[in-house]
Amino acid sequence: MSRDGFLDEALAVRFEAERGRLRAVAQRMLGSTAEAEDAVQEAWLRLGRTGPAELTNLPGWLTTVVSRICLDLLRARAVRREEPADEAMPEAAPSGAGAEAGDPEREALLVESVGRALLVVLDRLGPAERVAFVLHDGFAVPFEQIAPIVGRTPVAAKKLASRARQRVRGTAVEPPERLAGHRRVVEAFLAAARGGDLDDLLAVLAPDVVRRADPAALPAGRSPVARGALAVAGETTVFGRRARFGAVALVDGVPGILIAPGGRLRLVLRVAVADGLVAGYEVVADPARLAALELALLP
Repeated sequence: MSRDGFLDEALAVRFEAERGRLRAVAQRMLGSTAEAEDAVQEAWLRLGRTGPAELTNLPGWLTTVVSRICLDLLRARAVRREEPADEAMPEAAPSGAGAEAGDPEREALLVESVGRALLVVLDRLGPAERVAFVLHDGFAVPFEQIAPIVGRTPVAAKKLASRARQRVRGTAVEPPERLAGHRRVVEAFLAAARGGDLDDLLAVLAPDVVRRADPAALPAGRSPVARGALAVAGETTVFGRRARFGAVALVDGVPGILIAPGGRLRLVLRVAVADGLVAGYEVVADPARLAALELALLP
């Protein structure tokens, strides 16, 4: 083998040692395993066209290249104002593969590694905010390295990450003790909906509970309003098919439920709690209403 062959093989070994970290970076930036793998593969192709003089710090170089590829993809996505082509509604994909259509194991691994609620919240950040936040808060990349990636000064890059952090964390409107109690009730409701057991649902619903829903969230012919624990529990068992895609998060400052197959938001449940029970919930599906909601991670 030629000396160049040895060098190519050694570079390939070093690249493979970085692949897992690069994939994790790209997954958090793009919210899609398939797109993340494409971004990492593109970095490998660019590496093959790069001279040794540029590779004194291979991990840093690769992080920069993958981040720039992801930033370009996020900007293109924002311009199109559309979801990536690999999306699927829950009813259209019973296997539950959002970004990993047809492969529920990959979707599950992505959601497990990143978190369903975090994927939703990250998707609401601007491209540069998302890149700066993921690199700094997720992978401890210094702002001096982030700045040229996002085309800002280090100080401006730090502000991008700070704004993103504030949006990701959000602000609860309830005091800590009440927030914790509200959260427990919502988590119990989500667990009961996933299980689909009528008795479990009745145990968390107030007798006079009311469920309201956007028409787009309902099968044809179903009423947008259901009243009373038995009626609402029956409606919720139907919703249970979607509940496996659910995560509890802050919705306008109080605990609610995000329904997000593959980490892509489809529905939000605004849940009202009183006396330790679900007093009512509203299913929001209208895109304009979804966009107006303030969503964040629970503290």
